[in-house]
Amino acid sequence: MFDLLQRRLIWVGGKGGVGKTTVSAALAVLAASRGQRCLVVSTDPAHSLGDVFARELDDTPRRLLPNLDAMEIDPDIEVEAHLKRVTEQMRRFAAPEMMKELQRQMQLTRQSPGTQEAALLERIARLINDPDSPYDQIIFDTAPTGHTLRLLTLPEAMAAWTDGLLTHNRKSEELAKVLKHLTPKSGRDVATPFDDPAENTLSDLDERTKDIAQTLLKRRRLFMQARRHLEDPKVSGFLFVLTPERLPILETVRAVATLKSVGIPVVATLVNRVIPEEADGEFLRRRREQEASWLERIDQELGHLPRPRLPWLETDVQGVETLELIAGKLAEAGF
Repeated sequence: MFDLLQRRLIWVGGKGGVGKTTVSAALAVLAASRGQRCLVVSTDPAHSLGDVFARELDDTPRRLLPNLDAMEIDPDIEVEAHLKRVTEQMRRFAAPEMMKELQRQMQLTRQSPGTQEAALLERIARLINDPDSPYDQIIFDTAPTGHTLRLLTLPEAMAAWTDGLLTHNRKSEELAKVLKHLTPKSGRDVATPFDDPAENTLSDLDERTKDIAQTLLKRRRLFMQARRHLEDPKVSGFLFVLTPERLPILETVRAVATLKSVGIPVVATLVNRVIPEEADGEFLRRRREQEASWLERIDQELGHLPRPRLPWLETDVQGVETLELIAGKLAEAGF
């Protein structure tokens, strides 16, 4: 028995196609059955969480069972909200004739690499940090070596941007002092670049810089707080789902090592789709022989972690009834 479901934040990851969405949903069903108020969240743009539950899901939590809500974060919605906030901030400082060009730039930004991911990570961080969250537990169906490692590095990136901006602001203030010293004290002041009405004034530069710096500092604190939660083994834990095949094993071993190197707690691995002993036929017998070698390798490579197994089911997973069956098997496996 291990304590994954006793933590507030659970991250289920693994190579595509190994069944991590099914496991995320079944874990949520199990947690809800034990009285935990649970939210299961899909962060993959190619959502399949709703398909597993056989229910329509969107960007807001939807009640599926007592104590269980589910949602699929829509990256496009997050990008729109993020760019709207940026545009409103810039509107306070940009001249009216510049707004058309600013909006055009925002449209181009919408398609820029990384824009969706940045907005998605901010939404995840807000979910993690929400002090008024109604949930005892949040289960994320995501790829930890992607989203999570970027979430870990964002505070440093935010620090670099903010420090650079503040350094630029200090240099601007020092330049202003020099210009003021060189300007005559009486009569009409000698023109400087800041005297031209068409140019930004120094006070405007200060106000804009401070406003942007405050925004960056706020986002930096948001990601710092989220990272502290991620690194706390009492709060957060990762479960890697894999199948007894070569590529999922290789990817899982690398991912576990990567997370360990940055101090992120990995609680267990789950070996999914193991051929049941009662499965018959020559084809399955041969597959089982090959599978045995991969199971042995999993024991060797990941022996320092719990490695419970789930059997390969006779049917596809769709609907709450099947998820409850899997949840029962997870409970038997020690969850």
